[in-house]
Amino acid sequence: MEAEKVLKVPAELDRVYEVQDFVNAVLEEHDCGMKAQMQIEIAVEELFVNIAHYAYPNGKGGAEISVGVEDGVASITFRDTGIPYDPLAKEDPDVKLKAEDRSIGGLGIYMVKKSMDEMLYRYEDGHNVLTIRKTI
Repeated sequence: MEAEKVLKVPAELDRVYEVQDFVNAVLEEHDCGMKAQMQIEIAVEELFVNIAHYAYPNGKGGAEISVGVEDGVASITFRDTGIPYDPLAKEDPDVKLKAEDRSIGGLGIYMVKKSMDEMLYRYEDGHNVLTIRKTI
């Protein structure tokens, strides 16, 4: 794999566009198809916004986003030192229920899981590490 490209930013909502631009630039270098790029862009927004909203309830923190492409598969990894949270541990929402009958939360992560080829989480050395992979 070519060297991953890394962006470190404060975990603040107004940085989401910077994160998306960074990921999109790497994808465009690898001739990513439009459909895959749009799916990845939505996933990146959801995951970064979740970090910005929930990882640091007692103050500010940072996020590190790394992007690499190997054999036509993009890997995007989010790292933060916020509260440990495994988004894959939560049960998927029952999307067959009417919106008003579903419990709140979890739909964004569910959409990411369904649109990516793979989604992995681990907690390592005080860091949440969430990786998504998508064939581009």
